[in-house]
This record gives sequence, C-alpha cells and structure tokens, in this order.
Amino acid sequence: MRLLITIVSIYFSFTFLSGEKLYIVNSPNPVEIQEHSVKPVKDLNELYSSKKLGSFVSNGKTYFRLFAPNASEVILVTFKSPEEESGNEYKLKQDENGVWEIALDGELYGMFYGFKVRHINKTDNDVICVDPYAKAVASKNSYLSPRRAIVVKEDDYDWEGDDWIKRDWRDLIIYEMHVRDITAHSSSGIKNAGTYLGLTEKNKPGGISYIKKLGVNTVELLPTQEFGNIEIPFKDSLNGKFNTWNPYERNHWGYMSAAFFAPESYYSSDGVNVKQNQWSGKSAIQIKEFKDMVKAFHNEGIAVMMDVVYNHLSEYELGNLKEIDKEYYFRLDEKGNFISQSYTGNDLKTERPMVRRLILESVLYWMKNYHIDGFRFDLGKLIDWVTLEEVIREAKKINPSVIFVCEPWGGGYDPKGFSLRGWGSWNDQIRNGIKGENPVNGLGWIFGKFYGNNNPDRIKSYVTGTLIKDKFGLFQKTEHSVNYLESHDGYTLGDFIRIATRRVQPDEIINDLEINAKLTDLELKLNKLAAVFLFTSQGITMISEGQEYARSKVISANNLVPDPNKGKLDHNSYDKDNETNYLNYNHANLNKELLDYYKGLIKLRSTYSAFRRADYSNISFMNFPSNDFATGFSVLNEDDYFLVLMNANPAIEQKINLPEGKWSVLVNEEKAGIKELAKVKNEIVLKPSTGIVLKKTK
Repeated sequence: MRLLITIVSIYFSFTFLSGEKLYIVNSPNPVEIQEHSVKPVKDLNELYSSKKLGSFVSNGKTYFRLFAPNASEVILVTFKSPEEESGNEYKLKQDENGVWEIALDGELYGMFYGFKVRHINKTDNDVICVDPYAKAVASKNSYLSPRRAIVVKEDDYDWEGDDWIKRDWRDLIIYEMHVRDITAHSSSGIKNAGTYLGLTEKNKPGGISYIKKLGVNTVELLPTQEFGNIEIPFKDSLNGKFNTWNPYERNHWGYMSAAFFAPESYYSSDGVNVKQNQWSGKSAIQIKEFKDMVKAFHNEGIAVMMDVVYNHLSEYELGNLKEIDKEYYFRLDEKGNFISQSYTGNDLKTERPMVRRLILESVLYWMKNYHIDGFRFDLGKLIDWVTLEEVIREAKKINPSVIFVCEPWGGGYDPKGFSLRGWGSWNDQIRNGIKGENPVNGLGWIFGKFYGNNNPDRIKSYVTGTLIKDKFGLFQKTEHSVNYLESHDGYTLGDFIRIATRRVQPDEIINDLEINAKLTDLELKLNKLAAVFLFTSQGITMISEGQEYARSKVISANNLVPDPNKGKLDHNSYDKDNETNYLNYNHANLNKELLDYYKGLIKLRSTYSAFRRADYSNISFMNFPSNDFATGFSVLNEDDYFLVLMNANPAIEQKINLPEGKWSVLVNEEKAGIKELAKVKNEIVLKPSTGIVLKKTK
C-alpha cells in the first residue's frame, strides 16, 4: 500500500512534540508519494502518545487524529450535514504508538465528521464513531445517539477580561443545579427557558438573579458535557436489557457522558425544542452560549463548577470508545465483557495512559477554554489514584484555587484517601447523621434519633469538619468535607421531612400540589433546624436547587407517559424532563419564610469567618447530660465570639445557662441573618426542634 507522507513542524501548547509526521491528502483526491512502514509494538495496552489528538487546523490544513491501538483500519468520513447517511471517505495511517492520522487541505471549520473503526476478527458494521476529542457535537436524539463531530474554531470568543474566581475552599457555598430545571418552569419568567442563554437573563423571578439574591457564591452544574439524552424504548430490549424502569425513555440528569470536550447541545438555543430522531447542536452555538453563561455568573461573583462523569460512557449509544477500541479503553472480565461497578453498563479503564490523558486534557480544556472554576467527579472511587493525583496537580498549575470534590464511592469507599490527596468529598456521614438515611425507618438527629453509629460525640465531630482526629473522622482538613443534606439523588430534604413527619406517605397520590408544597409548622421548624446545623458547621457548604424553600418533587400527572407512580413523591427523578424537576418559583413564595431563613444563614456564614475558618481549638462544646439531642458550642475567630445552640429533642425544652455578658440574637426559630433580633443574657430556653445563634456584644 502506498500513502502520502510529509514532514511538518508544528508547535503545540501542551506537551506535544514538534517535527511530527503527518499524512497530507489533497482533498478530495490523494496524491501518492511514499510508503510508510509501521514499527511493531510489543504492548498495545501500555502505549502513550504525546501527539495532539482530535481535529485541528494549522497552516491551511485540517488534521484528524484518533488513538485506537487495536484497530486494523480507520477511515475518516466527512459530511456536509449530519443528516447525510454517507460522506467522503479517507483512510488514515497508524503510527508506532497507535495514533491514526490524516490531514485535508483547507481550514474546514464547520465540517461534520466521524470515524469508521475496524478490527481484525470482529464484525464491523461501519458505525460512525464520534471523535472522543470533539469540541462540538451534533447529536441525533435517539437511544442509539448517532453523533457527528464538528471542526470548530476555538479562539475567537471575547471574554472581556473574565478570569477564574479564585476563592478559598472554606468560603464556598455551593448551589447544585440543573441548567434546564432552573429556568424551564413558566414561573421563572425566563425568555430562553431551559438554556444556557436563559441563565444570562437578569432581573427575572428565576435564574441567575434568583441565585444571586439567595447569596450563594458557587454553582455546581449537573452534567453539561455532551451526554446520552434518550434511553431504550419502554418495554423493549437492547443487548439483553429490557426497559421496565423508565417509561419516559429519557436521561434528564446527564450521567451518561458521550463527549468529554463538548458542551451538551440540548441546552443550546437550537437544541431545547428538539424531539426524538431530530438533530441538535448542528450550529455549534452551544460553545458560545456556554461561555456566555459562565461569563454571566462570573460577572455576579459566582464561581462555576461542573459535575463530570469520567468513570463510564453512555450505555446504549453506538459509536463511542466502545466501538473505537473496547479492549484498550474499558475494564473487561476474563471473557471480554464490560465490568460495570458503576451500574451503567461499562467502566472506563482510567489507569490506561491514554485514558488518563483523555481525562486530564478534558479537565484542563474546560478550565482554559471555558474558565471553569472547579469540578465534582461522579463516582470518584472508580478512577485510579494516579489519574486523580495527576489531574489535581496539573490543574493547580493553571489555577491554584481550582476546586476538586467528588463522590468518594463507586467500586469502594474512601473519603480518607481523597483527603490525603487534597481532594474534597461529599460527606455522607453528616447527611445521614443529621437528616437520616431514609424517611421511613432511618431518621437522624433533627428528628430526635441517632441513625446508625451516630451519638452526641459524632454530631459534635460534624460541626468541626468530620476531621480524622475525631473518632470515625474522614478528613485531613475541614475544607475537604462537603457538608450537605440534599443532592439531586434521593428525596429532597423537604420531601424527606414530609414523609418522616407522616404527613405524606411514600406511595400516596398528591392531588393538590400547592397544599403539598406548603410547609406545616413542624416541617418548617425541622427544615430550619437542619439549615442552622449545616450553615454553622466547618467545611464546604452545599445545598441543592430548591432546598431553600423545601422543594417537593411530585411525579407529574400532566402527560401521557404510562407511569404507575404519577402523583407520588419522587426519590429518583433522573428520567423526567418535566415539572417534576423544574423549579416552581411560586412554591418559593409559598414558603418565603424558609427561603428568607436560608438567605439569612447564607449571609451570616458569608459575613463571619468563624463559621468557615475557625481553628479546631477555638470551638468548645457544652454538655447536656439529660438531653442527648441538645448541642451547643462556642466559636471564636477574628475577635468574633458566637454561641450556636440547638435542641433537636422533639419532646422537651432545653434551658441553657449563657456565659457572662450580653448576647445579640442573630438567628432564632423565626428569622436568620446578621441583624440583631434581640438581646439576651444569663439564660435562654430552646423550644423543641429549634436553634439559635448568638453573638457576644462588646
């Protein structure tokens, strides 16, 4: 076989070589020049290449590179539009390190492309595989999710001086949110509802102005890398899987990654109304609109984190790394079947050098090209330690304040290991200890119960950061503990309390959404008590969207989907792109007292460093021998002296003798903030299920 070969010298911004061999083709007709022989390779699985991968334009030509060491043939296919079923085809040449490459004449911006990847002794059906380094992707909305990569020009966006928001981790107040949910409901008042652009609209009831008024300083976006939106048809099967669980046939949350460098096109202005079997993302406008969103948040002083899924790929679709090189990219059993500790059909073999590089370069790309301030790694324990160590080390070279937190589980459980490596972790201990593990028979401290191995000393340890120095502690530093009581998973805190107090049963049909949403006096007290504990504990604070008004997720009945659970409270709403998940700001007004309480606590924590940066030795606890569910502590920092007193006992009042002097009440059972509500001295009496914060007056 004879192929064209030329020697070029290219400078790369990363650690790439110069003087690389590139195979130039004068499109559309190749010119034969010289044959190139590939050196034999002993171990394909340990190959590493420093060549720039994906598609890029240089010196009037467009280059395409794909790492697929076990492939026998790779063909580039180019399309004028993604709807085309066939396109122009060009054979690529493999180098000694498993990289297939070719170059076409011209700066082919806007061109759609993919790869046919063939293997010896396998039935190749000419599936078009998406470039794993694609910077923008057009996707057909079906469960097989055909995708076409797009050649894009990356350096033409005007950031207007924008930079990362560099904030001490101890000062973070994170708002976990879904791009679509936050503006999709009509009550948001957002014109471009459900989109990146919708989050640039100001002075509306919902969206960015709502988040700004709440007072949080960081948003954590549920997955926004291109992902598989559609699941297999209900009551139908694919590869032995029979869909009995998802009548909506949707993946709304996004935990099925498809392209690690590309923004999800469904949230762009040309993707939000796309229906099944139609294409979204064709214009690549998602790149600009994602950047517009980040810049808008930064202009408000709000950092942006991404929830990223590097442990597996989209389960059902054809044309990703599974077809490119299954043996290299995935963990397989002795029979060659996917291992799936993620329970999503496949686990990436992150310990492979080129998988590690893929993850690292994706993280750095989002930092450099999108000004992303931090990351939350889904199922972080499925990613090997070497990769995790390299990611945080290299990212901190770019932005020393970059945020890295994770779920410290998935194929194991090791918050301690993450903390030793400088990572933060979601603290499920404080979640289960304070709220409980489940609302039926696993209640926690706010209900006057101790779940599992919790006790008064464990409750105290959560206040000081769940540090390794305390029994059952997890973290080396307080800023490694991500304290939270609610996330996208499970019941909302509001619904957890609704069920726990027996006002609503888990299988009950909710007929009146507003009556259900409106908190009872007891529910309001419990929500407030939980919030006081959360916002006065050392560590990173995280709340989930709508937690501030006790959001309720009721499975919508306003559709034709054959869901037998319509009308019930939802504890796993990953599949619902409807009002089950959309934030209803009318309900925020229904529970305005709780919303204002959260605003006040956020203001308190933001104003006084004692609740964020206090030294362990400057936190002292009171003892209440006759009431295991009363907790009180003093905290001193920068000459500010506070008392935080809480009584989670639902049956008795707690009288507390105060230290000498006068105390300003900043938080009580009704209000919270930084304004003095009253003055007290000598003693106070805490009613059941209430908390109070006092500041020593001078």
